[in-house]
Amino acid sequence: MSTTATTRTGQPSRGPLTDLLTGGGPARRVLWVLVGLWLLFSLVRVVSGEQELTSSSTLRAALLLAVPIGLAALGGLWSERAGVVNIGLEGMMVLGTWGAGWAGYQWGWAGAVIGGVVFGAAGGLLHAVATVTFGVDHVVSGVAINILAEGVVRFLSELLFNEETGGGPTQSPSLASDPPSFSLPVLSSGPDLLGDLERQHWFLVSDLAGLLRGLTSGVGLLTLLAVLLVPVSYLLLWRTAFGLRLRSCGENPAAADSLGVPVYRLKYLAVVVSGALAGLGGVFLVFVAGIYREGQTGGRGFIGLAALIFGNWRPGGLAAGAGLFGFADALQLRSQTAVVALLLLIAVLLAVLAVVQARRGRWLVAGIAGVFAAASLVGFLTIDRLPEGIVFFTPHLTTLLVLSLASQRLRMPKADGLVYRRGEH
Repeated sequence: MSTTATTRTGQPSRGPLTDLLTGGGPARRVLWVLVGLWLLFSLVRVVSGEQELTSSSTLRAALLLAVPIGLAALGGLWSERAGVVNIGLEGMMVLGTWGAGWAGYQWGWAGAVIGGVVFGAAGGLLHAVATVTFGVDHVVSGVAINILAEGVVRFLSELLFNEETGGGPTQSPSLASDPPSFSLPVLSSGPDLLGDLERQHWFLVSDLAGLLRGLTSGVGLLTLLAVLLVPVSYLLLWRTAFGLRLRSCGENPAAADSLGVPVYRLKYLAVVVSGALAGLGGVFLVFVAGIYREGQTGGRGFIGLAALIFGNWRPGGLAAGAGLFGFADALQLRSQTAVVALLLLIAVLLAVLAVVQARRGRWLVAGIAGVFAAASLVGFLTIDRLPEGIVFFTPHLTTLLVLSLASQRLRMPKADGLVYRRGEH
C-alpha cells in the first residue's frame, strides 16, 4: 500500500519542503528572492564601499532590534487571525516591560520573563473582554489600552519603585541576574575564520561570513525562543485542526459556530496569547537594557503591526518585515553614511519594479517607479551625508515605503475587526 498522500486531482500533495527540494512552489520562489536580495546587498556594498551594510555588527544589531518587533507582529497575527484587530499591541508591550522590570529585579531573568508575559496577557484579556464580550469597537478598545497602559505603569512605578531599591517613577531597579546567551560551537570556537573572511571584504563571501558571524555569536535565549516561535506559530495555525478552527473565527465565525467551533473561547484564547507575545517583546527590551525605563517600547508595537500587514498576515512575511525594519534601524545607528548607500539599493529595486510593471502593462505604476528609481540614483551620486533628522527617521520611512508597495497584494481575514454576536449573522 502506498503511503503517498494525494489530492483530489490524484496528484501527490506537496508541502514547503517538497517544493524546495523538487524545484516548485512558493518555498523555492522565496529562497530565490532571498538569494537575489543578498547578491544585491553584496553588490551595493562593493560599489558604495560602505562595509557596515553587511557587517556582522550591523546584522547582530538588526537581529536584536527585529526581535521585539517580530514578537509584537506575531501577537497581532494570533489576534487578527481569530478576527480581533489588536491596535493595543503597543500598550501590551508597555505592560510587559513594566512586568519584566518589577519581577526581574526581585527574581532574576526567569521572573522577568514570567512577569512580562503575565502583564502582557492581562492587557490582552482586557482587550478580549471589551471586544468579544461587550462588542466594543476593536480600534477604540486598542487605543484605550495604549493610553491606559502608560498611566498604569507610571502609577505602579511611583507606588513600588523607590530610591532605596535603585528605582524611581520612571525606571525600575536593575535586574537581579542577566539572561543566558550562547554561540554556535561550530562557528564560534577556535580560530576566528568567519571574522578573517569578513575583513577581506570579498564580494559575497565576506558578506556571507558577516551574516553567519552576526547571527550565531552571543545569541540570547529569548532571541532563540522568538525565532522558534515563528515556525511554531505557522505549524499550529496552518497545520493543525486547532489552527483551522481558530482561523475560521476570523474568516466566517457564523459558519464556524454552526459547525460547533467554540468561537468566543477561541477568540479569547487568541487575544490573550497575542498580549502574552507582545509582553514577551517588552521583556526582550528590558533584557537589552538590563532595566525597565518609561517609554522603552518607542512605538515598536505599532511597527510590529506594520510588519504584520506587510507580511500579509502570515508568519514568514511578518518575520521578513520585522527583519527589514530592524535592519533599517540598526543601519542608522551603526553608520549614517551607510544609509546613503540604501539609496542605491532602493534605486535598483524600484527599477526592477518598473520593468515588471511595464511588462504587465501597468504603465502608470511603472512610470512612477522609474521616476523614483532615477531620483534615488541621483541622490546616491550627489549626497555625501544625510541630515541627522532624516537618518533617525529611516526606519519609519522604510515602514511607509514598504507598506505603500505591499498594499496592492494584501488580504486580511474577512471577519477581522467585525463584532460577532451569535444568531445575528
